[in-house]
Amino acid sequence: MDNSARIVAPAAEPGACDQASPPASGETVEVAPAAKSPVPRNKRLGKLAGIHALVVLATLAMFAAADSWSVVTGLGIAALLSVITAVLAGVAIATLVHEWFHYLGARYTHAIFDIPATPGLFVFNWDFSSNSVRQFLIMSIAGTAGGMLAVIFLSNAVPTDSAGRAALLSAAIASVIYASLIEWPVIRRIRNGGDPLAELSKIDKPLLSRSFVIAGISAIALTLIFMS
Repeated sequence: MDNSARIVAPAAEPGACDQASPPASGETVEVAPAAKSPVPRNKRLGKLAGIHALVVLATLAMFAAADSWSVVTGLGIAALLSVITAVLAGVAIATLVHEWFHYLGARYTHAIFDIPATPGLFVFNWDFSSNSVRQFLIMSIAGTAGGMLAVIFLSNAVPTDSAGRAALLSAAIASVIYASLIEWPVIRRIRNGGDPLAELSKIDKPLLSRSFVIAGISAIALTLIFMS
């Protein structure tokens, strides 16, 4: 659900749920026909998984290098760079795990969706006309579960004994907070009888901006707490 995605509405062909979750990080809801890609679905999924894995590895590698530089030299610029790269890595890890858990939730419910022809943040496009509200809710909640598991993993794998390492965990938690502020009000309204596509369409820029500010403040506060 977890930034700038396209949710495809009922189309001529069963299609899609990229982010079947509410447009999470800044996405806009768009009604458009689902065009069938000439590339086999499994190949599209494999390519996307590879790209996402590279993003995680690249951001972790940058953080590891900056963190090591900071520890060895004690330079202020190294410490600053470790914090910046930690934020990138923390957000990337939590967000991508969140998105792939949306996918696992969709697979668990045997939902109908398609894999985007162009790789991006979101794993799939949700077919609103073919899937039930129950399937949508399970898929949506699975994303939050994934984000929380990513946070638990980082909290056990990386000690928060420096500014950069504290920022890594804080950024991951902030990513979960950001997605939750956007997705859970939608989930609540759908549980109360709302239509999934209609409720997703209510996500607007003020909500995204407000959620971003809250998540950012949370990340700063948590970093200071972890370092104390």
